[in-house]
Amino acid sequence: MCKYAVGLMSGTSLDGIDAALVKIKGSGENTEVELIEFVNLDMPDYIKKEIKRCCGVEESNVELICSLNFKLGYIFADAVKEVCKRANFPIHKLDFIGSHGQTVYHIPADKQGSIKSTLQIGEPAVISYETGTTVVSNFRVMDMAAGGQGAPLVPYVDYILYKSDRNRALQNIGGIGNVTVIPKNCTVDDVFAFDTGPGNMIIDEVVQRLKGVKYDKDGYLASQGRIIENMLRELLDIPYIQKKPPKTTGRELFGSQFVDELLIKWKNKRDVDIIATVTAFTAYSIYENYKRFIFDKYDIDEVIISGGGSYNKTLISMIKNLLPNCKVFILEDLGFSSDAKEAIAFAILANETLNGICSNVRGATGAKQRVVLGNITPSKKIFRGNNI
Repeated sequence: MCKYAVGLMSGTSLDGIDAALVKIKGSGENTEVELIEFVNLDMPDYIKKEIKRCCGVEESNVELICSLNFKLGYIFADAVKEVCKRANFPIHKLDFIGSHGQTVYHIPADKQGSIKSTLQIGEPAVISYETGTTVVSNFRVMDMAAGGQGAPLVPYVDYILYKSDRNRALQNIGGIGNVTVIPKNCTVDDVFAFDTGPGNMIIDEVVQRLKGVKYDKDGYLASQGRIIENMLRELLDIPYIQKKPPKTTGRELFGSQFVDELLIKWKNKRDVDIIATVTAFTAYSIYENYKRFIFDKYDIDEVIISGGGSYNKTLISMIKNLLPNCKVFILEDLGFSSDAKEAIAFAILANETLNGICSNVRGATGAKQRVVLGNITPSKKIFRGNNI
């Protein structure tokens, strides 16, 4: 029996809201998915500013988070309506929505005064009410309750869709970079994954500040610069790059404050050289993690790159040069959409939740056991006729 769903993703890069309308058949390793329509909607500038304020401990406050939680709920609901409208698909025929939500803070390990925890906002009750559809959300928390780091979560979907008779590394480059290693002919328990470090987050922030544009289209600005070698060495000395998996990171480490300090320290350098260097930082952080934590276990045959970073030609060229013994593809080379990948993933994860299937990967998050992810917010359709 086929079901229709929308997957929603709003990532750490804040470059927009992804909504994928899909047809799903089956569940678990028998899952089949077909993309019907995909939209990427710009995040309003005032919302971006509020998210960045929420993510920074200096400016965040409970009133801001409380209000933004509902604002994002309405924006996510509008994204669902828009993708259905573009597909000419009646929204009342949707079976469910899977929403990752917007991460505003993530503490992957205990630290002084805080225990490991995570917070994604974008109120699912608002999405459910506005669309009349059941919503699955808050995917990270059950994994953390089971002792994991709550991320990355897409490796389960990577395993379902991309397992093969070759050793594959699926490298996503969104705001943060993350890799899923899928050994040939493996089971889900053989899969491991982790965040490699920054993806587009630092590049985009630097480009916005120095050039007043949202991102470095095709990597053109980086291609005009020269790498500042001592700056790159300092960036690669950041402890996270050498930290052993499981590990996850986000805006709390590589966000606005990080860029503030970077631009103050290197303010006398040419803009394009700084852009070239932070682009190289993303490429080298991927390489260093592969060298330290993957190549000692597997000879990787194929590296498949997805996410917004896959369109940065300079970044892809750097990665190919650093990985000469691997075939490096972008997801489009395999007939899939880089843009839609993560939104599709959360539709699939929601389907697993509704079928009671565990969908975390212990080798990715470090959880003590596999668990069913996500909270379910039932739609108003369920209560019609019950005088509730």
